[in-house]
Amino acid sequence: MTTPALRRLRHVDVDPAAPLASWPFEALVAVLERGSIRDWAILTAEIGRDPWGPVARQVEEYTRQEKIRGLGPLLNRAIARARRRAEEVERAAVATHVSELVRESGLSTAEFAERIGTSRSRLSTYRHGRVTPSAALMYRMERVAADASRDARTRP
Repeated sequence: MTTPALRRLRHVDVDPAAPLASWPFEALVAVLERGSIRDWAILTAEIGRDPWGPVARQVEEYTRQEKIRGLGPLLNRAIARARRRAEEVERAAVATHVSELVRESGLSTAEFAERIGTSRSRLSTYRHGRVTPSAALMYRMERVAADASRDARTRP
């Protein structure tokens, strides 16, 4: 970010090497209102890195209160896009984890599904990321995988 411009505009001292999340709200306002395209790109990169983090939340708050022509809608779309991407990554990670649990359990897919109280086809939707299981079901999967794995190790 252009620290000299921020000092001139709002009398805010910020360390340009410090994470944006540590900057005071007033510094982010100065970037929003008077920053350059380069400043906004840095802001957008931070939003992409942490779509629900403090910078994204502060930008949302500010654009909700103040109508910034052009920039406000662009930043709100950037936040929405970053959150969709993060959710896709999270959904894929959950799907991978479910598949790992099935594999670790040593059970067949049908056996694992039965042990967690669902159908084989529903388990498939979790394993392929089409549906995300609840936290309670994830906990049950973890327990079933651990129990089945332990039972397999202790069998003679």
